[in-house]
Amino acid sequence: MAATGLGFHPAAFFSAHPREAGAKQLPFRHCSHHRINVARTRRACLLRAKSFNGHPQIGASFSNSNEAVPAEVLDGRAAGDGPPEQGGSTVSITVVGASGDLAKKKIFPALFALFYEDCLPEHFTVFGYARSKMSDEELRNMISMTLTCRIDKRENCGDKMEQFLQRCFYQSGQYNSEDGFAELDRKLKEKEAGKLPNRLFYLSIPPNIFVDVVRSASRTASSSSGWTRFIVEKPFGRDSESSGVLTRSLKMYLAEEQIFRIDHYLGKELVENLSVLRFSNLVFEPLWSRNYIRNVQLIFSEDFGTEGRGGYFDNYGIIRDIMQNHLLQILALFAMETPVSLDAEDIRNEKVKVLRSMRQLKLEDVVVGQYKGHIRAGKSFPGYADDPTVPKGSVTPTFAAAALFIDNARWDGVPFLMKAGKALHTRRAEIRVQFRRVPGNLYRRRRAAGAADLDVDAATNELVLRVQPDEAIYLKINNKVPGLGMRLDRSDLNLLYSERYRREIPDAYERLLLDAIEGERRLFIRSDELDAAWAIFTPVLRELEEKRVAPELYPYGSRGPVGAHYLAANYNVRWGDITSDDDGSF
Repeated sequence: MAATGLGFHPAAFFSAHPREAGAKQLPFRHCSHHRINVARTRRACLLRAKSFNGHPQIGASFSNSNEAVPAEVLDGRAAGDGPPEQGGSTVSITVVGASGDLAKKKIFPALFALFYEDCLPEHFTVFGYARSKMSDEELRNMISMTLTCRIDKRENCGDKMEQFLQRCFYQSGQYNSEDGFAELDRKLKEKEAGKLPNRLFYLSIPPNIFVDVVRSASRTASSSSGWTRFIVEKPFGRDSESSGVLTRSLKMYLAEEQIFRIDHYLGKELVENLSVLRFSNLVFEPLWSRNYIRNVQLIFSEDFGTEGRGGYFDNYGIIRDIMQNHLLQILALFAMETPVSLDAEDIRNEKVKVLRSMRQLKLEDVVVGQYKGHIRAGKSFPGYADDPTVPKGSVTPTFAAAALFIDNARWDGVPFLMKAGKALHTRRAEIRVQFRRVPGNLYRRRRAAGAADLDVDAATNELVLRVQPDEAIYLKINNKVPGLGMRLDRSDLNLLYSERYRREIPDAYERLLLDAIEGERRLFIRSDELDAAWAIFTPVLRELEEKRVAPELYPYGSRGPVGAHYLAANYNVRWGDITSDDDGSF
């Protein structure tokens, strides 16, 4: 880079490739110290393409030139249109619902982590907005209770916290009040003075007030010359109809490009690595089809119950809470065809094709359960129905298993099994790919290393991507035990992230917030994706509720309902997380 004399400005990035220039990578994308220093010191000539709401800024600086070179206009507007930028751009991040748990536990800590790693633009401001009466100092005190520095990088931690907190401010107001957001707009303009204003709103609020906030904020607190974007948290409706109403309501005030529907599971390290593993390793891509894969399992389990949130959870249930979004999004990434490029729209187009190829889920392919009270090791664990916030007689499932199918040439006949539940025996989220048996296996009669025979036909190769906890990728293979005899064993070829990579893995919210600031939409959900996802689950959700299907009870801390095993057996499959040789650890 030094040989070319090309330097980068913190708010802008120039690319010679037109497909990538529209917000693919800004200089802080990887946040290396060398890159940051270059960005901050080499600014002889700054070039920028103007941007408008929902679109990123583009630009570059050339340290060896004293004359400005016109930047290619990438968003259809002339670079000279609009007011002068007067000293660069700034990003104002407003967390709506700032006093809530999500904001305190995830959003503010993620913003600080980005600041600590020098991944945020040089000029930024953070505002909290909520109904609670609070001063700037009270907000800072609240935020400071949840901020932590990287385990592997603690230098100047206190100083960095103080610098971050001094950029945090608060505005109290009603969520449906244009006056409240107008006052926020006034304060934002004070902080943005002399710079091109870009604004990001994070809606950390219940979905029933999304539209009120978007209407008020878009009318009175949008950027007049930069971009304005809104991050919207799930749930995105309860079914196809309510999701469609929400989408149409939001689009009355925003363009699709301004709406960033967040699913934090798409920001997890192993989910991001899924495409890399498949598309950049020749050993896997030829195997990624019905010819070699027998079944795919997507498993999510928590070892705790609703813990006082039963009233909220009862409105949605485990299928809406986990399966229709987190697990289905992972399935779409796993099963999609090779995209034309890594451009956000190319990737999302392929995901939509997968979702539209999937069969509607039928009741006979679903098992639902609900955890009941249990005493273990002398300690009593309450059941879901024991939660005083849960309506009496509730049949809302806290566990569900389902068999889904993709009717296309690559995946025809391959069962995709999903399983998600609360109050189970362990906490985990993983993808398990079970491969087909070796035809005419020569070793099927050989004895195992232990006393019993190793059923080589049953012990097929299995690829496991553990999303959480203890991120890992491992491949189960059949192996000869060292010695004079011919005895077989099942072994793991593993990549345990904590051993291979000593750095702390960033939280998913950090990655997604940074992407939203940069205008990178690859990990956010498009409206047609959402429509296709709800089309798969809505019929069975309605049938479950209309028939009031009673969930199978399972003890708190168990492996879940027995019915899940019968469902898998219907397709000649065994759940990979409950076999005797796999306890989820190495």
